[in-house]
Amino acid sequence: MNWSNVPTRAWFAALALGCLGLVAAGMTLQHLLRLSPCPFCIFQRLLYLVIGLLAIGGFLLPLARQFWAGLIAVLSLLGFGVAAYQSWMQAYPHLAPECSFTDPNLIERLVDLLGMQWPSLFLATGFCSSKEWVFLELSMANWSLLFFAGILGYATLLFPSRA
Repeated sequence: MNWSNVPTRAWFAALALGCLGLVAAGMTLQHLLRLSPCPFCIFQRLLYLVIGLLAIGGFLLPLARQFWAGLIAVLSLLGFGVAAYQSWMQAYPHLAPECSFTDPNLIERLVDLLGMQWPSLFLATGFCSSKEWVFLELSMANWSLLFFAGILGYATLLFPSRA
């Protein structure tokens, strides 16, 4: 199949469905396994939602695909950084400052605000350095790191080629 013949709108729709699917999967795991998401987990959930909404914007307005792809790339880089930091915290918990025991940073304040408004979606009750769920020897933060890297690669493919 020639992937260049796939309409831009379809690529954005697939990305939106993927991001919203990741949020749904995370929330399902949280409720079924009684996981306690930390502020970084919730912030990554927020980033997936925003990236999904931006992808819907790209679906609705495909002529501005560079704009949408650029915003998606920036947010996926931010998500990659947060997931990498959380993965480091989980790998070296004795070196990492715990989220709840220091002055709240901007991410924690945003998560607290959102958690008060929509607790079922954004309430953070866990610790950032704990690994509550592991699949194929990768924690949720490790998986998120891989997904954000994939989204970044996907966003770069949405930029038009200069042939």
